[in-house]
Amino acid sequence: MAFSCWLSRLRSSSKSFFYSNLQTSHFHNLKTPKPHTTTPIFHSHTSKNPSLALLPAALAVSLSAGSLALQSQSNPSFCDASNLDSARGVSIGGKGSTEFVVKGSHKELPQELIDELKAICQDNMTMDYDERYIHGKPQNSFHKAFNIPDVVVFPRSEDEVSKIVKSCDTHKVPIVPYGGATSLEGHTLSPNGGVCIDMSMMNSIKALHIEDMDVVVEPGIGWMELNEYLEPYGLFFPLDPGPGATIGGMCATRCSGSLAVRYGTMRDNVISLKVVIANGDIVKTASRARKSAAGYDLTRLVIGSEGTLGVITEVTLRLQKIPQHSVVAMCNFPSIKDAADVAIATMMSGIQASRVELLDEVQVKAINIANGKDLPEIPTLMFEFIGTEAYAREQTQIVQKIAAEHNGSDFVFAEDPEAKKELWKIRKEALWACFAMVPNCEAMCTDVCVPLSHLAELIARSKQELDASPLVCTVIAHAGDGNFHSNILFDPNIEEHRREADRLNKFMVLTALSMEGTCTGEHGVGTGKVKYLEKELGVEALRTMKRIKATLDPNNIMNPGKVIPPHVCF
Repeated sequence: MAFSCWLSRLRSSSKSFFYSNLQTSHFHNLKTPKPHTTTPIFHSHTSKNPSLALLPAALAVSLSAGSLALQSQSNPSFCDASNLDSARGVSIGGKGSTEFVVKGSHKELPQELIDELKAICQDNMTMDYDERYIHGKPQNSFHKAFNIPDVVVFPRSEDEVSKIVKSCDTHKVPIVPYGGATSLEGHTLSPNGGVCIDMSMMNSIKALHIEDMDVVVEPGIGWMELNEYLEPYGLFFPLDPGPGATIGGMCATRCSGSLAVRYGTMRDNVISLKVVIANGDIVKTASRARKSAAGYDLTRLVIGSEGTLGVITEVTLRLQKIPQHSVVAMCNFPSIKDAADVAIATMMSGIQASRVELLDEVQVKAINIANGKDLPEIPTLMFEFIGTEAYAREQTQIVQKIAAEHNGSDFVFAEDPEAKKELWKIRKEALWACFAMVPNCEAMCTDVCVPLSHLAELIARSKQELDASPLVCTVIAHAGDGNFHSNILFDPNIEEHRREADRLNKFMVLTALSMEGTCTGEHGVGTGKVKYLEKELGVEALRTMKRIKATLDPNNIMNPGKVIPPHVCF
């Protein structure tokens, strides 16, 4: 009875989740520029002047979560692998940076390189200003760069990627690989201009091995499209980041998602890769065997390297059987700490939940506003249990008992396929629900992760700080593996907003690091998190990373200015 009433509230409106349909704000009246909606152009013609200011001047000196820019070094032999960083006047990023706009050194693209790219890509390249601008600004990230790509190319094959990279290395021109543009930490920014390699035309499924439960794909295919293809075979790829993410980008950022508590992250679900490194060589990182002890683990080296070591051109993925049965459950709690305690107790009980998601009352309110729903606006846990019908129901009953011992109420569950799909849809689109609640804003999405035993304390301390802030902040957690996000909604044109968003983000990161956690559980480093890496990993680890990059990419053309702080020398 409780579930029927709850489900009817959930289905009470078919209003779209996306902020494009929203007209009023319930919190702030912020303003943001309209996004570009240019249709992709696959031919080359004369560009508008790329040196024109792309952003208001105020942004160039504003404060935020902090972004990285390349900086000239006094000793290129030890601090810099290339002359890309040699120009004066670039902004300073990295350790302690609170810069909002990333600005690197920029030089004009040699005409000889443009001619070579035309010969390789033919009509599949563009120098159109609007298209380059779109590729220079991530879709859902507040991070920006002063420069944009000088040219965007759309390779159709691994061989074309190899030729493009080799030409860029010869001319010492930077490269930025580009996937679904869903990353949140400025991974696809082009602070030094250069060549953006859009992998969207390499989106085929090359081979499906049903009996081996693996699939070989090109990097441009999306995980959602891949699962649509696999469904008739009773298989699926278990990682589920944001809608629109592509397999190549998921490898590059070492992403995960809500199912990671059961199936692991991207590093656990990739069997092998093919990667084009800076000199144009095509490297196969492993065989298709499920396990191997042969040589260095190059696959894991590339996963999470964010395009700084090479361009991924082929991925072999581990697949899973679609579960026979699943149950989705929800439960409400008087405090967010109670909810986090139940998540920890569930994992400690030995129950193999496939999802354990936590939403605070502000996030639930955003969901209600975006969808016209009437869910109770209090901290909520969402679970998914899979297996046989009997096993899934048994797990549900055990968790219901655990929740009752921690002040849980209104425990309801769904087994109907459409009801379950609707529940996970609103969870996956939580960020857009935030834009619905405060439509004229941007979101700083935090991504801290701690050992599970520290999760309740971290969330409780962070929640206290967030609630005291004048900004609207929501909390969403992959509570089963210690990873939680806060969507801090702010106007990047208001300095007080930028300062406060940066303060909140820094508080959560430093609190997580004090608990032996990490600044990023799944979003990656990009430019936004680079300033925290020395405190988390130590300068020795960063110097080792820089030595690896300098060896594989001596001209520093591969997505320069990402992952490794510019102040690190060896």
